[in-house]
Amino acid sequence: MELWPWLSAALLLLLLLVQLNSTAKFYAKFTLYCVLCFGTSALAAVICLLRHGGRTVENMRIISWFVRSFKYFYGLRFEVQGLEKLKVDQPCVIISNHQSILDMMGLMEILPGRCVQIAKQELLFMGPVGLVMYLGGVFFINRQRSSTAVTVMAEVGERMVRENLKVWIYPEGTRNTNGDLLPFKKGAFYLAIQAQVPIIPVVYSSFSSFYNPDTKLFTSGTIKVEVLDAVPTTGLTVADVPNLMDTCYGNMRTTFFRVSKMPQENGASGRARVQPAQ
Repeated sequence: MELWPWLSAALLLLLLLVQLNSTAKFYAKFTLYCVLCFGTSALAAVICLLRHGGRTVENMRIISWFVRSFKYFYGLRFEVQGLEKLKVDQPCVIISNHQSILDMMGLMEILPGRCVQIAKQELLFMGPVGLVMYLGGVFFINRQRSSTAVTVMAEVGERMVRENLKVWIYPEGTRNTNGDLLPFKKGAFYLAIQAQVPIIPVVYSSFSSFYNPDTKLFTSGTIKVEVLDAVPTTGLTVADVPNLMDTCYGNMRTTFFRVSKMPQENGASGRARVQPAQ
């Protein structure tokens, strides 16, 4: 019995289902995203090993080239303002809002040279994804053990100055799809003050018009990105962390509502609620 007619019919039925059913379309695109992540991570890891022989921040150029291609599969466009503010030849802490798994595309779209991320330790064990992150110099933190996290952050502070690194952190600490910013954790601000380096906030507009896991929405769209002015930390001490955090939170929240064209009902001038250090 010939299988090709049945396989062809099944494929046509699947394509028709994806076109007609938004839930099927969402899961199809989500699955493709996961396949792209694992497939390109495996390929990029091989190239990183052949090119640089191991773990180095220079591998981030290879990784970002692969990830930037994802947007063509999903019809996503990025409109970036202030990109030149990231092109500074000095260490700094970059902070941005964190919405979904798609943030990786946004990060790699504007990733400056000699920039690494801080990520949760669980990602290290995600097969080729964890491997390529390790090869790219990503710092992994065990968020369940605060003593270990503090030790890693201290090491990051020393290395970013010694090796002229930029460190990218999501101060909300977790993904957030509630149409606002979550309260910031203190880790990024302690790090910047410890190393006496500036903080550069980056704001991405809301994804809700084209990506929403709750409603199973996943279409094409435009993401607006705005790089804000650097916030200096020279001369600041640990006692200044709350004010520094509140300043960055207020500026980023105001920008988030503006670039997302959403009403800011609660205002952004209030103090960000304090959460434990990352």
